[in-house]
Amino acid sequence: MATPVFRTYDRAALDAEYNNRVKVKDAMDWIARYGAESARARAELPMRFDVPYGAHHAERLDVFPAAGAAPAPIHVFVHGGYWHRLDKADFSFVVRGLRPAGAVTVVVNYGLIPAIDMDTLVRQCRTAVAWVHAHAAEIGGDPARIFVSGHSAGGHLTAMLLATDWTTLGRPADVVKGGVAISGLYDLEPIRLCYLNDVLALTPESARRNSPVTLPAPRAGALVLAVGGEEGPEYHRQTAELATAWRVTPGDVMDMAGHDHFSIVSELENPFSPLARAIQRQMGLA
Repeated sequence: MATPVFRTYDRAALDAEYNNRVKVKDAMDWIARYGAESARARAELPMRFDVPYGAHHAERLDVFPAAGAAPAPIHVFVHGGYWHRLDKADFSFVVRGLRPAGAVTVVVNYGLIPAIDMDTLVRQCRTAVAWVHAHAAEIGGDPARIFVSGHSAGGHLTAMLLATDWTTLGRPADVVKGGVAISGLYDLEPIRLCYLNDVLALTPESARRNSPVTLPAPRAGALVLAVGGEEGPEYHRQTAELATAWRVTPGDVMDMAGHDHFSIVSELENPFSPLARAIQRQMGLA
């Protein structure tokens, strides 16, 4: 019998649990759809592409103005890809679920591991939000109403943004008023112990300091946690453990029946979907 490396999982079982592209048979179809729908959104909607928020070549964001009057609430979306794949250009489609309700939508890019490390990647996302706060009026937004969401690795980064001490970046402590983390990773220890670490190169220390479950609950900013009903037990455990650690109310945990790891974020193609409406409610737009 193989030796467990994390809880009851041996290495092969842990690898399988986190290998979503194998677990979800139409994963690549979903990823292709993300890209096609995102290209269509960029072609059809007003936007500013590749706005720099820092000096690194990957420190860029896309801004989609609100459909309604300014200053509007600002929603910052952080993409997934297990911190080493994909791009903001794959997720422009999320504007469809947010813009009609009256939000400025900002889709953020960051450097990918192994070109940078996890600490730098998290820092880049924090810098992006600080930039959005500083430039809110310029993009038609309200600096007092900034919200964040993200999918998969972006769900992890959403939680890390909520856990940030913004005063160290010269911003108000409550810069982020709320977040919606979708199918996120909040305990990086099993990530460190599975196949993903061949690329990520997490150490026990870097995994711990970048695991939201080990960090104090945010002093500001409400959190909604969403997970697909068809996702594996580790994704449900990750969501449940952060909900417990941060005392997220049961009503703010969305176990979305019928959705897998890739289909769940497609809810943001539709402003009337349950996930889009949850984000809109958090922003006071529904």
